[in-house]
Amino acid sequence: MDRYQLMFDRLGKIKQGAFVPFVTICDPNPEQSLEIMRTLVKSGADALELGMPFSDPLADGPTIQGANIRALNSGATPDICFELISKIRQEYPELPIGLLMYANLVFSRGIEDFYQRCAKAGVDSVLIADVPTNESAEFVAAAEKFGIHPIFIAPPTASDETLQSVSKLGGGYTYLLSRAGVTGAETKANMPVADLLARLNQFDAPPALLGFGISEPAQVKEAIDAGAAGAISGSAVVKIIETNLDQPQQMLQALEQFIAPMKAATQQ
Repeated sequence: MDRYQLMFDRLGKIKQGAFVPFVTICDPNPEQSLEIMRTLVKSGADALELGMPFSDPLADGPTIQGANIRALNSGATPDICFELISKIRQEYPELPIGLLMYANLVFSRGIEDFYQRCAKAGVDSVLIADVPTNESAEFVAAAEKFGIHPIFIAPPTASDETLQSVSKLGGGYTYLLSRAGVTGAETKANMPVADLLARLNQFDAPPALLGFGISEPAQVKEAIDAGAAGAISGSAVVKIIETNLDQPQQMLQALEQFIAPMKAATQQ
């Protein structure tokens, strides 16, 4: 079952784009993390993009770095992360679940072993932030062997050659960057992306989700109006966790209040 395809088909019929929040697994701790993921889905998330905690997240700004530190301090391990993913998978059988991570975590137990564990836990896709298409052969082969979509980033400055590789090697969706730099809601998305989307379509790329700096409903609407299949919001979601660490119930309410209008903005 290709959950991304099913999601895009379902949303297309009701004229909606996908809204996909990102959180770091085990932030601020495993128990709360599970509640956070449930809240995101109940509040309208069409899919989840989950970060595997890592000590040196180079592509991330201070907000998501903070999430990684909190998760690791709470005792997060890949085993615990996969357990939480399995629970979410059992509760939401049709929900697309993507992992966003760094190569070291994939290497640590062997590439094939890692993708096998992803498949067992119910992961649909894996995006490795520090592996460009021209270094991805081993990862793509293992992903395909275990039925996992390899996700690639299409940066705003990409050459046709890069976009062609992203389109050919990627599956599930294409992660379209709204701007260069590191993640963070402080630096706004830098539209327009219509030209990049047109070039991706020319190469028959998987549907594009726009990420980096997406923190308000107007940006979601703008992304979808430009032709993206949806939008991903990470730092803005993680910021809500960070600002409500001492008030778990208030945190869940604040997440719901953020997600619902972001999802509503996907309606065309």
